[in-house]
Amino acid sequence: MSSINTNNSAMNALATLRGVNSSLNETQNRISTGLKVSSGKDNAAYFAISETMKGDSGMTKAVNESLTLTKNSVATARLGAEQFSDLATEFRDKVAFAQENQGGLDEIEADLTRLVADMTAIMEQSTFNGDDLVNAGGGGASGDSAFAADGTYTAETTPSAAAADRSVITGISRDTAGTLQTTTITVSPVDLNAQREMFDAIATGFAAKAGSATGDTYLSTVLAASDTAAQATVDAATSLGQSEKSIERQQEFLTKLSDNLDAGVGAMVDANMEEEAARLQALQVQQQLASQSLSIANQAPQNILSLFR
Repeated sequence: MSSINTNNSAMNALATLRGVNSSLNETQNRISTGLKVSSGKDNAAYFAISETMKGDSGMTKAVNESLTLTKNSVATARLGAEQFSDLATEFRDKVAFAQENQGGLDEIEADLTRLVADMTAIMEQSTFNGDDLVNAGGGGASGDSAFAADGTYTAETTPSAAAADRSVITGISRDTAGTLQTTTITVSPVDLNAQREMFDAIATGFAAKAGSATGDTYLSTVLAASDTAAQATVDAATSLGQSEKSIERQQEFLTKLSDNLDAGVGAMVDANMEEEAARLQALQVQQQLASQSLSIANQAPQNILSLFR
């Protein structure tokens, strides 16, 4: 039965065309944004998970960037400690030289004093952005500590104020309940100032004490003290180097972790551009066919006029 009021064929063709146009708009949106899930209406579960993972990736990258500052501080301190250690070794060697060569004690004292001054300068320059990991600002005034001519050592009245151990955040994770948790490592500052005070006490009045009646005892005592202090500077440089390497390892892991999180998000929400390109061409053909079908269906009432001619 044909009707001029109701054209079922046209309605079916129009519904098909609407469906094709809707799919075409969706495909074009995926191509323009590169996303198959751009909002909660596309896929609520994937959208919620991807947003959480994006947040985790962002926090991981932020932690990685903050670790760069800490690593630079530790690297600067480690470089200073290594240079300080070289000077400490040279200081010990000069004290050892004085054991059997007491004729040039004044010159040796001048060299020792110069080395202490160099140690102080290196400590002051071994800070990064004001972060002091070598205790450059600690301790009392130079000369508070002293070695007596008999080898007795008197420590300064104001003790060296070394910085306390610090906890550094190295990562953020979620437990099974979704609660954020942090992971940390400990970076231990070193106290080069205590060693500098020891070396300064040895250098102060070195020639007079070494040349006194108890000079042999004094020289033997300060040589042992120099060796102990020199070894302590090696330990300090080693400790800072270990902390620096630990931070580098953690940064390498965080970089890989953030890349993995980004890849996981992409697998859920990114559009497959090859598939979308093929779908776009197919939908464009379907759109043309649906338009032609609607045009044919709309011509059906015209055929009824021929019955009245």
